[in-house]
Amino acid sequence: MSTELSPEISALLKDPSALIPAIAQDIHSGEVLMLAYVNAQSLAATLATGRATYWSRSRNELWEKGATSGHTQLVHSIALDCDGDALLFKVEQTGAACHTGDRTCFHRNIEIAR
Repeated sequence: MSTELSPEISALLKDPSALIPAIAQDIHSGEVLMLAYVNAQSLAATLATGRATYWSRSRNELWEKGATSGHTQLVHSIALDCDGDALLFKVEQTGAACHTGDRTCFHRNIEIAR
């Protein structure tokens, strides 16, 4: 498995050495599941395996989603935003996306006064 990005993909990124926000969205429902970060190595691993691999800021290491929990993400497509500094992973989620056990990390609503 390659842990290096191709020069073509690296050239698309605003800063290939930075952590890049990656939004995981359910391929079937369109539901936003979670936000995590990737670096060049984790993005290369995701591209090589098709399994969502992120950079854990708390553990300071690569983290394949579901490696310990079984709540995996099979990546169907990756889109890069117009500035080259954010990614959208369209995934097939197995189990909960959130570490709390919820389907999505975005399960707490804030009321807007109108």
